[in-house]
Amino acid sequence: MKHLPILVRALRDPDQLVRYTPADWDLLLRQSAATNLTPTLLSLAEARGLLKRVPAAARAHFDWVRPLAARHRQAVRFEVACIQAALQPTGLPLLLLKGAAYAMADLDAGRGRLFGDIDLLVPKARLDDVESALMLAGWAGTHHDAYDQRYYRQWMHELPPMTHVRRGSSIDVHHALVPETAPVRPDPDSLRARARPIPGMPGLATLAPDDMVLHSAVHLFFDGEFDKGLRDLFDLHRLLGEFGAEPGFWDGLAMRARALELGRPLFYALRHVQRMFGTEVPPAVLAAVAPEGPTPALGWLMDWLFAHALLPLHPSCASAASASARFLLYVRGNWLRMPPLLLSRHLFHKAFLTPRAAA
Repeated sequence: MKHLPILVRALRDPDQLVRYTPADWDLLLRQSAATNLTPTLLSLAEARGLLKRVPAAARAHFDWVRPLAARHRQAVRFEVACIQAALQPTGLPLLLLKGAAYAMADLDAGRGRLFGDIDLLVPKARLDDVESALMLAGWAGTHHDAYDQRYYRQWMHELPPMTHVRRGSSIDVHHALVPETAPVRPDPDSLRARARPIPGMPGLATLAPDDMVLHSAVHLFFDGEFDKGLRDLFDLHRLLGEFGAEPGFWDGLAMRARALELGRPLFYALRHVQRMFGTEVPPAVLAAVAPEGPTPALGWLMDWLFAHALLPLHPSCASAASASARFLLYVRGNWLRMPPLLLSRHLFHKAFLTPRAAA
C-alpha cells in the first residue's frame, strides 16, 4: 500500500490520518483539493472522531471546508426542489442519478461529495415534455450549434446540458445510461421500473442499489474522461460497502449486470476498487464476473491504463505514464461511444468544421 498516493491511503484507511506529519498533511490536502475530495476527507475524519487528533493547521483548513460542504448540500436540496416543482405538470417522478441521488438519499457516497450537475433519468418519449417544463422554469439549453444539437438528440443518451438563466445551476436530462450509438444497450425501462422512492421525500426516487452500482461502473469505465476518476471510484467503494450489507445484494449483482449488458464495466469496477481501496467483495461474486473480463493480454493493458489514469490529478502523481493512460482511455471512450464511421465523421467535424463556424 505504500506505493499508493497519500490521498488514496487516507481514503483507504482514514485512521492513519492521526499519524501524518505536517508535511504529509500539506501534500494530502493539495491532492484532495485537486480532486474535490477535501470535504470527503472531512466527513471520514468526523465519522471516526479523529478531528481532535490531527494537527491544528489541518483542523483550521477543515473549518474552512465545512461551511462550503454545508452550502453545497443546501444548494442541492434547493435545486432538486425547484426541478421537482418544474416537472410537476408532467406527472413524472424525479428519478435522480449519481451525486444528487447519493446526497438526497443520504447515502455514504453522498457525504462530503461535491458535484456540479444534477442528473435525472426520464422516459425518452417524454423528453420534449420535460425539456419544455424546465425551460418554462428558467433552464435554458446549451450547445446551440446545429451539429451539437444533432449529436445530442440523435446519438447521445441525454439532452444538451441545461443551465438556469439566473442561478447558473446545471441539469443533465438522461433517457438512458449510455449513448444510442454504443454497442451495449442497458434497458432504461427496466431501470425505471426497479427504481426506489427516497424515504420521506415524496416524488423523489433513485435507481435500485444494484443498478446504482452498475451506473457508477459504466459511467467511470465506459467513459473516456478521468479528471474525476478517483472520486468516482471512491463512490463505487462506498456504494459497495453500504449496499453490500443489505441481504441479497451480492447474490444478484452479477446476474443484473449480464441482464443490462454491463458485465465488463462491473468486472473493471470490482477489480479496481479492490486494487485501490481494498474493498471487500465476496469471492463468489468475483468468480461470477470473471468470464466478463478481457483476455489476459488486454487485461494487463487495461490494468496499467486504469492504475495510472485513476491516480489523483495532481502534479505529485503526474508522469508521462499517467498522461498517456488518460489520453489512450479518452480515445477508447470515444471508440466505445460510436461505431468507427460515425466516430471518424464526428471527430472530423469537431476538428475542422466547428472551429471554422465559430470563427
